[in-house]
Amino acid sequence: MRLRRKGDLICTFLLLTALCILLYVQMHSESPRLNKHKNQKESGTERNIMLESTEAETQLDLTSSATQSEQDCQLGQQLENAQGQVKTTPTSNLLPWNYRQYLWQKDCREFNQIINQKNKCQKLNGEQLLLISIKSRVEEFERREVARKTWAREGRVHNLQVRRLFLLGIPANQSALASWSRLLEHESQIYQDILLWDFQDTFFNLTLKEIHFLKWVDQFCPAAEFVFKGDDDVFVNVENIADFLADADPKDDLFVGHIIYQALPIRSNKSKYFIPEMMYGPGVYPVYAGGGGFLMSGHTAKRLYHASKEVDLFPIDDVFLGMCLLRIGLEPVTHEGFRTFGIVRPSAAPHMQTFDPCFYKELMVVHSLKVPEIWLMWTLLHDPNLKCARKGSMKRPFRWRIKRKSTSASIKKLKH
Repeated sequence: MRLRRKGDLICTFLLLTALCILLYVQMHSESPRLNKHKNQKESGTERNIMLESTEAETQLDLTSSATQSEQDCQLGQQLENAQGQVKTTPTSNLLPWNYRQYLWQKDCREFNQIINQKNKCQKLNGEQLLLISIKSRVEEFERREVARKTWAREGRVHNLQVRRLFLLGIPANQSALASWSRLLEHESQIYQDILLWDFQDTFFNLTLKEIHFLKWVDQFCPAAEFVFKGDDDVFVNVENIADFLADADPKDDLFVGHIIYQALPIRSNKSKYFIPEMMYGPGVYPVYAGGGGFLMSGHTAKRLYHASKEVDLFPIDDVFLGMCLLRIGLEPVTHEGFRTFGIVRPSAAPHMQTFDPCFYKELMVVHSLKVPEIWLMWTLLHDPNLKCARKGSMKRPFRWRIKRKSTSASIKKLKH
């Protein structure tokens, strides 16, 4: 009986010892991840969580101080760091990596501003201000330079004071741009037209550019009467925009562009605009403006900023802004002078030369142009010897003629 009790005690002791060893090993195996999680710093190369606590004690205990959305942001950052390993997991076939990464981090919407232009909107002589904001990337210096030298020049245009800004994020591939920060800082000192935020400059993060720019306008440029926002591969006829705004009241709502109606989400994962059903279910997108360029009043920009804080982020920035317009109950106005898909050749004359300055003379915005084309078009349009066949009006922009059919029935139909 004594031997049996002694054996039971020995077995119990061995089991307890093994359990303690297992607990010890588990604690030490998890501690590196916890330490890495606690010591994680803000980085310009990836989306990160911005803790607002000012006490050091609360930063040591993330589980008690961070909200659920902040923890999701941190976890999303860890997944981004381990992108290569996650791609090999069995769940990688459920969604493309960039969408899974986006879903992890979609609630991360507050990032530091690295380069600012606080005095950009100082007014001269009380004239109305038109703020031109251009989405760009760090590596697209040539596009920024041609915009500065041509259509985005600062100064007076008719009765408006024009100011220019470029909206940038951190390069996604910094190894390919070793000296990008020094070069961008130098560019900002020379031109004083750079706004840079601490998030990756990727397609999905264009929505972050949208909300941070609206916030910047609300904080540093509330007196701007009108705001134009577009891409860096557009040609803009600022003179026509100034004419259009001559009778506009900046205190009223105004949102004008190439408006897209009844657009459906693209379900093909080969498209960069692919949206899975789990992200946006059946149905059409709200009415939105093509992102190549649109025009709004300062009053509308302020309303959109407040609405953006109440709308969940969406990976397509144009659609997100349409959601904000829907939120404030404002229907945008379409204008034929905004050609966000460029000028399309008619099927009746596929070889017809469309790179004619008279085609652009009556337009406001033409999208998808190369740097030499923007420079050449600006030069041709400002040639004092330019003569077009007819003097048009901006209210009736250029239209292709209807293709006439050869049958007599068609001719009679056109006459009637």
